[in-house]
Parts: sequence; structure tokens; C-alpha cells
Amino acid sequence: MDKIKFQILFTVFIDILGFAIIIPTLPYYVESFGATPLQLTLLMAAFSLFSFFSAPLLGALSDKIGRRPVLIASLVSTAFGWIVFSMANSLWMLFLGRIIDGAAAGNIPIAQSYLVDIAKNEKERTENLGMIGAIVGIGFIIGPAIGGLLSSIGPNAPFWFVTILSVINTIICYFYLPEVHTKRENHQGKINLNPFKPLIKAINSKKLRTGYGIWFLFAIPICIYHSIFALYLNSAFGFTAVGSGIFLTFIGVIIAINQGVLMKKIWLKINDKKLELFIFPIFALSLFLMSLEQIVIFYLAVMACTTAQVVLRALIPSQIVGKDDDHRGEIMGTLASIESIAMIVGPIIAGYTFEKNITFPFLIAGLIAIILVIISFFNFKKLKSITPA
Repeated sequence: MDKIKFQILFTVFIDILGFAIIIPTLPYYVESFGATPLQLTLLMAAFSLFSFFSAPLLGALSDKIGRRPVLIASLVSTAFGWIVFSMANSLWMLFLGRIIDGAAAGNIPIAQSYLVDIAKNEKERTENLGMIGAIVGIGFIIGPAIGGLLSSIGPNAPFWFVTILSVINTIICYFYLPEVHTKRENHQGKINLNPFKPLIKAINSKKLRTGYGIWFLFAIPICIYHSIFALYLNSAFGFTAVGSGIFLTFIGVIIAINQGVLMKKIWLKINDKKLELFIFPIFALSLFLMSLEQIVIFYLAVMACTTAQVVLRALIPSQIVGKDDDHRGEIMGTLASIESIAMIVGPIIAGYTFEKNITFPFLIAGLIAIILVIISFFNFKKLKSITPA
């Protein structure tokens, strides 16, 4: 593997590992402060709200001054945010910690831009972006087990461990990660500080707005699903923090299998449009099946949903960025911004509807995914109609 690719993937791994460590214990830690399910999801939305403002700015800034300094600044913000979160003695400090992290949340988008920059062709670009999914899989195999173990030491022990990882990640990035981005003449102007401008630009872009819309509709069900996952495991099946960690390890194995084996041997060999037509219905159906409160069906549905996420997280961004090579960082930042909107809306929907009925979030997520199925079907028909026989 290329040295630069290895370094950026290692940086992503440390970031993802920290996230995976705290996922199974976060709901229980936050509930110890007297938080309700809605307040827990609002805590997730707070990070997303601030990352919405920061992501497109960081993406555009990385196009102008380079990937490396922006990534380092983002890692510093993450470390400081986790310090505040770990030291919290009240609910408002938890919110402050997530806000600080969100204020410069660009780790993954900048890493994606790095991987796009070093790709030699379209196939390698998709493969590089897909490698982040593999890193997620490995992180989710190791992280939840570490989180469960650390939670037995103390409720905030996992968060202090993540803080230390964040500091180490920043140091490694500072000393070992090189710059790969070549500055271009069309990035010499001023950077617009209006966070809504990329979204307006996305809406007005005839070339990219359909792709952005698909990304948004894909992100909302994912955010709904993730934000109440541990709560649902506890309410529907009686899982503890340790049990949730084991389940998340299982999900990590599914991600790793897809990225390490199936992505190259199966998914990348299928035409993009045909793959969409196949994978979106699986994504939608799996969300509906999760609402049945049957543990065996839930396991199977999670396997299907996880597979669909892995494929679509590589496929959709690759298709979008491939249409405009001159603004890769800006596009990745816009994609992150769009996902941030979904991560604001999704958790709020999830928390509110979960308090009404624990199955409602999955039903709503499934209905949104049905829209993706419809869009995919009509896009495929349109493509066939303009393709010469």
C-alpha cells in the first residue's frame, strides 16, 4: 500500500476507533445525568449543528491552503471537545464538549479528500473511499469491546481513553502526514463564510443536485437508525452496555467482510446504476424488518442494512465527486454539510418518535428509504432510454 494512503487511513482509524469505543456506553453515560432519550439525541444533534457550519468552510479551506493544516486543526478541536466531555459534571457540559468538537469537525471529509487526491483513476477513487468503510469495520470490531471493558472501571473512563487517542492522533498527523494537495488558480479567491452557500450552490447545481439529494435521503435513515440503536437494543431485547458492545462488534465484522472481500470481488464489478437498483431496496427492507422486535430477524436485517451502507457510502460520493474534479475538497465538505443536516434532523425525529413507540423510528427511516428506491428506478429507466441500442 502507498505510504501516504497508509498514513491517512491510520489517522482515520484512530478517529473511528475512538468513536466506536464510546458508542455502546454513551447512552448509559448520558442517562446517568438524568437525560431522556430525546435529550440524548439532541446531544448528537448539537454536534451535527455545529459541524454543519464548519464542514463546508473546512473543505473549501483545504482546497485553498492544503489538506494537512486543516486536518490538524480539526483533530485539535476533537481532542479538546473530548476533554470537556470527559470532565463533565452536568448535562450542559456534555453539550459544550460536543459543540467544541463540532465547531471544527472535518476529520473524515478531509481524509476523504486526501484519498481522492492520490487516486490515479475513477476505480481507485471509489476503492480509496471504500477503504474508509473498511477502517470503520475494523474500528467497530475493536472499539466496542474496549469501551465495554473501560466502562467497568468508571462511567467516564471510555471518554478519557478516547481523549488520549485524539491527542495521539493529532501528534502523529502533525509529524508524519505530508501534504498532497496541489493548489490551483481557481482557489486563490476569498472563501465565503456563509455555511448555507454550499447548500444553495448544491441546490442550483444541475450537474450535482440529484446526487446531493440522494445523499441527503440516504443519510437521514442512517442517522435515525444510529441515534437510537443502543436504546432500542435495551428496550426491545434487554441489552446492557456490554451486550450493545458485543452487537456492535458483530456489525464491525460485517463491515470488514464487505470492505475487505466483497467490495473488490463483487460490488465494484457491478455497474454503478445496476448496483444502486439492487442495493436501495435491500436498504429500505432491512429498516422495516428491524421494527418487528424479533431478535433473529433483527440480526439478519442489521447484516443487510450494514452491507447496504458500506456500498452506498463508497458509491454515492464517488459518483458525485467524479463529476467535478476541480472542487473535490469543497464537494466533500458539502457532502459532510448535507450529512450534518441529516444528523440534526434524524436524531430529533428518532428521539421524539422513540418516546412514542420504540418501533416508529425504523418505520419512518424505511419510508424515507423507499423514496430512494423510487429515484433509483426512474434514474435507471432514464439512463436506459438515452443509451443507444
